[in-house]
Amino acid sequence: MAVPWWERLPDAPHRRVGHAGLGLRQRLQVQWVAALERVARVPLSSAVAAATAASLAEPGRVRQEFEALRFYEPLARSGDASRVFAPPQQVAIGERPLATVRSKGVQIQRRALHFASPFVPLNPAAAPGIARMKRSAVAHAEHWCHGDGPRPTLIVVHGFGASMPWLNAHALSLRQLYRSGHDVLLFTFPHHGPRAEARLPFNGHGVFGNGLLHFVESTLLAIHDLRVLINHLRSRGVARIGVAGISLGGSAAALLASVDDRLDYCIPVVPGVSPIDAFLEWQPTGMLLTRLMRSQGIGVDEMRGLMAVHNPLSYASPMAGERVLIIGGIGDRVTAPHHVELLHRHWPGSTMHWFPGSHLLHFGRGEYLRLMHAHIDRWSMA
Repeated sequence: MAVPWWERLPDAPHRRVGHAGLGLRQRLQVQWVAALERVARVPLSSAVAAATAASLAEPGRVRQEFEALRFYEPLARSGDASRVFAPPQQVAIGERPLATVRSKGVQIQRRALHFASPFVPLNPAAAPGIARMKRSAVAHAEHWCHGDGPRPTLIVVHGFGASMPWLNAHALSLRQLYRSGHDVLLFTFPHHGPRAEARLPFNGHGVFGNGLLHFVESTLLAIHDLRVLINHLRSRGVARIGVAGISLGGSAAALLASVDDRLDYCIPVVPGVSPIDAFLEWQPTGMLLTRLMRSQGIGVDEMRGLMAVHNPLSYASPMAGERVLIIGGIGDRVTAPHHVELLHRHWPGSTMHWFPGSHLLHFGRGEYLRLMHAHIDRWSMA
């Protein structure tokens, strides 16, 4: 059996990438945004660490969590997506109209989609916790649909804490895409927006606030519900479907394209490819995770393996590399560039575009949006 990806990486795979062709001004800009982002990520890291620590505070919980996580490693090592991602069921999807939005003379017709997700946790140990979370069990999406018949459709997955449709529409210039003739489906990741449980301190808290086991299952839930929505689009006659995502949504988009052969293209933007490495680089999550690993006597490579079942690198994707456009920020210090390169190597022949900005500050956004829209047009017509 081939050595899995998580055992081929050094404990700290740092390497400077993406700097070729940059002028002095852009190099200084990258250094500035990288330094700024190291500071800006501290509140995010603190929130994630606090949510995770609180979820593991009960005596004996850490040991139970790590015992449960060992369930996933053999599945990830096998690389067999069919053992992890069961075929999605046909589900009745509710729809209701939303107010139209005018964009440069075009009325964007919007509909809210929702359905009770029939997702069953992969790991039986996660079932009691999943059963208590009623709001996250109802999937939501906003569908921008021309309404005159099936059209090529882009599925968009938002980043952590950034579920607002208007924000993602602006970030990826989705109104322009709609005006050019495409439909758009904006998916809500579990524990965000209407899928967030009541009285939590911030949007997305439940992704990390229910332990490491639930972090894995939340991603599996997202992939399940996205595949249900692909079923829905196919049943409506949509022939061309692609997926794009930002940050957490970028890794979910890459995972979806690695396990479902019905997609025509994939565009991960600043994707979070190796969350264990990211958490170790952040502070205070790095201190927390290191302490947890030491308490269980495991190293970095083993920890990656425990969490690898929801990582796109664990599966041989059915998607040809030329259909994948990966967009990364050279100064990104939330998802470091060397993580993004792992995904580029995962898809031989994929296009890797670097912009001279960071995870939060997307300098050069206009250029990558032109590339992105050209990529969508190409593979929506192929």
